[in-house]
Amino acid sequence: MMLALQTTKPQLPKTEAIANRIVSVAETDSTNALAAQMIADGSLALPSSAAGPDAERLSVAVVVADRQVAGRGRNGHTWISQPGRCSTISYVVRIPRAVALDPSVNGWLQMIAGLTTIDALNGMIEEYGASMVDSAHFLELKWPNDVFCHGLKLGGLLSEVVMLPGAEGGAADGADDDVALVFGVGLNLALDPSRLPTSKSTSLQLHATGLPSFDAMQDAVAARSVEGLGIRLAKFVADPQGQAELLRDEMKTICWARGREVEAHFTDGSTLTGEAIGLDDDASLVLRTSDGVDHMVHTADVGVL
Repeated sequence: MMLALQTTKPQLPKTEAIANRIVSVAETDSTNALAAQMIADGSLALPSSAAGPDAERLSVAVVVADRQVAGRGRNGHTWISQPGRCSTISYVVRIPRAVALDPSVNGWLQMIAGLTTIDALNGMIEEYGASMVDSAHFLELKWPNDVFCHGLKLGGLLSEVVMLPGAEGGAADGADDDVALVFGVGLNLALDPSRLPTSKSTSLQLHATGLPSFDAMQDAVAARSVEGLGIRLAKFVADPQGQAELLRDEMKTICWARGREVEAHFTDGSTLTGEAIGLDDDASLVLRTSDGVDHMVHTADVGVL
């Protein structure tokens, strides 16, 4: 007989001290879906993007679950979370609708979430005096939404835009001008090799030594993510084009695909093979095919050959 998984509401004291609000549940279908539902019914509210408590940082709310039973990834993929081993958190922030829906810059919002996650993981490792096992093991971003370590998937991100209640009716709190961004972040922090969902998956504890407990890791990463997202998004809202240029430079050192021969798989079933040159101005992946032509890949699953 299969034993039921034991779940508890996660406790995140460090994160609670910095987040606008924390919603913690033992189990849910998806933290992104729960966040979207609470935004829609008005039970999860944030100050308008123009009225944050700090001019240098936007307010960020957190929705966290010990276990997801219907976690989602991009393009209909599923995300498996295991209680006490996988961190499952959604971060919610309000930004101007004009920025969130502008195709010339909004691709960078996903990159901001990924860069923030890498910073938070590395910061947690340093905070607790841990270290990666050797110089070949380091954290990268696999465009557009995966955290990679040593060529394997350690985590994934799913960004979604959610309309605020009253947005069509000229709400007094600025809902007409803002939308909510929900960044779902799933990270394998303490999975044993036998528990990895696929042969292409990995877990942080397999690449680092001296790590603290799962609870301490999850809280430290979440607290740093709240701070990082708030600061990075405030800067981006203030100057999207200028920040996009800086982010493009930052991605050069952390983009896993850059310089590799990769194959992009599109939702219509077609594929494109070429060398990943880097990112375009709008955060699209640039693939150079064998005929020397550069192609802009706006959305696809990318695998190395």
